[in-house]
Amino acid sequence: MLYRTYQSYCDRLRQDMYFLTSNGRLSELLVDKIILQLNRVYPQILTNKEAEKFRNPKTLLHTRLSDLIKHLQNKGDRHCQEFYRALQINAEQVYNDLPSRKIIKTTDSTGIDTDKEQYILNDRGPMFFLACFSVAAGFALFMNCCNSGTKVAGGARKILGFSPIIIGRHVRNICMLYLEDTSRNK
Repeated sequence: MLYRTYQSYCDRLRQDMYFLTSNGRLSELLVDKIILQLNRVYPQILTNKEAEKFRNPKTLLHTRLSDLIKHLQNKGDRHCQEFYRALQINAEQVYNDLPSRKIIKTTDSTGIDTDKEQYILNDRGPMFFLACFSVAAGFALFMNCCNSGTKVAGGARKILGFSPIIIGRHVRNICMLYLEDTSRNK
């Protein structure tokens, strides 16, 4: 049985660093918004001097983002958590596509492998479901017709007579014969 271990925000940020710093993932505008949010949040995650350093347009975006992530990892888990919160607010699609988020979404708190469980639950296929449903519906119809206190044989005969698509021809004929026989005995 697989158990999910707790992963700190710093560990998640280490895992997501390559994804975040790859070209085109985050625009310069988004990185600036995240830095400004980290600068303005209380308690302040980035000082004014640090925010200016990470917003310097003379430095490559990839370098600034890598330095920001390393800086936050050195500061601790709370700082990394605030980075994730800022990322979620400003770039929700990127946040949802993070590798660490995909691991959290696919693992269950019970430790059950959801892919294997889905296979186990779905290995019988739709024909098995239809067969079980048909048996249950037939049994319910049979029980309804056998109850001597009900007088629905005529109505049931009408329904069965107009239902060649719903149930097979042979099954319909057997049910019709049974209904005629029970209506004669009454």
